Parts: sequence; structure tokens; C-alpha cells
Amino acid sequence: MTTYAMSPADAAWYHMDGPANLAIVTGVLLTKDPLDFDRVRAVYQERLLGFDRFRQRVVEAGFPLATPHWEDMAHFDIDQHLHHIALAAPYDQAALRALISDIASTPLDLTQPLWQVYVVDDVEGGSALIMRYHHCIADGTAMMTVIGKLFDTTPGAPLHPHGTTDAAPAGQPAGDGLLAPALDAIERAAHDAMAMASATVDIVTHPQQAIDQAKRVLGGAGMLLGELLKTSDPQSPLKGEFGLRKHVAWSRPVAIKDAKAIGAQHGAKVNDVLVAAMTGALRSYLKGRDVDVDHTTLRAMVPVDVRPPERAGELGNEFGLVLLDLAVASARPAQRLARTKAGMDALKHSPEPIATRVLFDILGRVPKALEDLSNELYGSKASLVMTNVAGPRELLYLAGVPIDRMFSWAPHPGKELGMAISILSYRGLATLTVIGDAHLVPDPETITDLFNREFETMRRALKADTAKAPARKRAPRHAPR
Repeated sequence: MTTYAMSPADAAWYHMDGPANLAIVTGVLLTKDPLDFDRVRAVYQERLLGFDRFRQRVVEAGFPLATPHWEDMAHFDIDQHLHHIALAAPYDQAALRALISDIASTPLDLTQPLWQVYVVDDVEGGSALIMRYHHCIADGTAMMTVIGKLFDTTPGAPLHPHGTTDAAPAGQPAGDGLLAPALDAIERAAHDAMAMASATVDIVTHPQQAIDQAKRVLGGAGMLLGELLKTSDPQSPLKGEFGLRKHVAWSRPVAIKDAKAIGAQHGAKVNDVLVAAMTGALRSYLKGRDVDVDHTTLRAMVPVDVRPPERAGELGNEFGLVLLDLAVASARPAQRLARTKAGMDALKHSPEPIATRVLFDILGRVPKALEDLSNELYGSKASLVMTNVAGPRELLYLAGVPIDRMFSWAPHPGKELGMAISILSYRGLATLTVIGDAHLVPDPETITDLFNREFETMRRALKADTAKAPARKRAPRHAPR
């Protein structure tokens, strides 16, 4: 059977599974009208299987050290991966949440290509589609390419590839992520550094280029060393013994235009506002779990895309990581927003994503046991994963049915991180999701509800300040005495 070498970064992600926390991404789309399973199957048969990775399984091969490889699956059967089920009564959001929690708690079959799709009937009169895939296949940016091939921008688009839309209309470039306004400088620096690292620099004819490359490499290594020397995040409800059981939740959608308006009042970006609202939700949640939030630290591990432009349409993993201190110790929303903005601004020129991306290449070439030690050391510095992906801006269709909502959950693999929070935008709305260990975080819906409450508090404050502004402007001036 033909095998293909897996990139070191993808191999690192394949080995990143912990005993209970697996590196599996879960995505959901909701439709108000029912999906026709046979038509959905035809779409996935025709379009998803155009990507080799979804017809290949992972095998360990090589001597003297076996490493992960892709292997074409003999007698591949799409019906091993597509499932048609119905939601249990009372057919509401709570029932859907319970179903997704059950599915998210189930490992994938390692003898098969690492993905599964469930078409769910009877979801409040419509349908849901749940897709799971292992992170070694693709990161969030790469999956926007898949979305661009699977879904249509018109209800009557033909099934065959020549009639599908290109990836560009469905997803946005990597730099359009919700965190991108604060992190775009990191990405530009990382792209430059990765391009330089992949090329041979002649120190005689290009001395300054060689010096700049050395500075970037040393800067990234120095910052990564500094992160590893930080004290670990303190014990909290997000740290402890993990089990396979997971619980999921998602927020009500919030308008990007509202986040933009809130940010404009404070000189902040959309991503600053959303992360500040998330931080406020975590402060309230931890306080409710008896954590001294005024005297604690809480760090999030945040992926930053470093994909070179020439690889924009490829699957795989092309990102580094940064550690972000969340402003949970700040009591007021305005304080949290200011601290969040300052923290994000401080990361703009960080070489840390470059260093961690190079680290993935190294770890993908070593035994899993050694990678686990590195992941535990780095992972201990944080308590959760926080991701964001800019999704489609326009209405999309699956098998002729309009997609009403779209959201996803990133994994929190390894042995140190008890929860992941993800933000995905679709049609000008952002949804925040939480997935956590069922024992440590039994009530993730509390966090998503608190996020909506926090965002509404910020929105109302903006509305009140806007109403006061004309009154202040009309106030009569007193004559000087």
C-alpha cells in the first residue's frame, strides 16, 4: 500500500493526543430547513474526497525510528464515516448539546481515515451537521479551504467540482482572523522568518540578511526559553485529572459591528473586545468556583497562523503559539478591555510563534514520549486553549439548504489544559464555544452565558455613553467670573 511522509508539524499534532484529551476538532452547522441525507452524502462523496487526506489513514513506518505516514486506504468506504441519526426528545438546544458532548467524548478509529460526519434530524424543525477530524489533517485556516469546496454561495449550484465555489469566497485570508488585527505583525514577521529559514543564505553576498535571520532565530529561541521559565499557572477548576468525557456549550451569536463600535470608543479592535468579554466571563466563572480572582493568573495558549502565501490552499498545520495573560484580576469591564488591548499590542512583534513553529518541526521527528515531556512543560504555563477562525462572510448552502449558524470547538490536547474556548465568525456574527473536561468543567454553558452577559454589559455601556454625548454637547456654558 502506498504511503506518504507526513510533515513534521502534522506528525507532532498526531502525537499530541493525551490519554484523555485528544487533538480532535469538532465543528457544527445548523439549518432551519431539514437536510436531505442522500444529497449531503453525494456532496461529501464528490467534494470532500477530492482531498487525499480524507481517504488516507495514519500508519507508523520507517527504520530505525517509526514516524507517522499517510497511507491510501484500501477499499475506502465513505459510509464508514457518514452517519444519519435523529435528535432525542425534546429536540432542543439542550438535547443537541448532550448529543455533541457524547460524540466529542468518543475517540476516532485509528485504523480508518481520521474524520466522521453526523447528519442530525429533528433539530428544532431543521437539521445539524457535526463533523470531527483529527488536527493532524488541518488547522483552522486550512479547513476554510475545505469549507470553500464543500459549500455553495447559491442554492442551485451543480454538484460536480467545476460548479463548486473557490475557497476564497467562503473563507477569509489568514490575516482576517478575529485576533489578526493585534497579531498581524507577528504573522508578517513569522512569514518572513519561515521563508528565510527555508532558504540558504550566503553570508558573504548577503551578510545583512544572514544577520537578520540569526536575530530572528535567536530572538524566538530566547523568548521561548523565557516562556518555559515562567511559573506554571496555579491550580484552578481548569487543572486536574482528566477523563475522556467532555462537555460542550456555545453562546448566542454577537454582532461583529457591535464589537467594532465598542472597540472604537476605547481605541481597541474587535478581537480585543471579544477576548475582554471572554475574560470577564472567566473571571465571573472562576469567582463562582471560589477562586481568588483578584490575586491569580490565567494564561491562554493562542495559535497564530504562519502559513506562507504560496501554501494558502493546502491542508496541514502551519501555525505557532503564544501565551496570553488574561486580565481576570481586573474588576471592571473597561479595565479588562484596556489590559487586553495592552497585552495583545505587546505581542505584535513577538518572535514566539516562529520559535514554537520550529519546535513543532523538531518534535515531529522525535519519539512521542519525548514530545509529551515538552508538551507538558510548555502546557503547564497555561490553563486553556483559545482559538479564533474567521469564517465565511456570506450565506452558504449545503446540498441546497441555507446554513443558518456555524461554530466549532478546538481541542485541548495533552495532560495540562482542561478547556478550550473558540471563536468563529459567520455572516457578521461571532459565536464563542467552550469544550472542557466533564469532571473539571461540568457546566460550560455557564461560561457561554456569562460571555453573552458580559458582551451585553459592554454594549449597553456604549449605548449609554453615546446617549450622554449629545447632552454634554448641548449643555450651556457658564460665563467666566
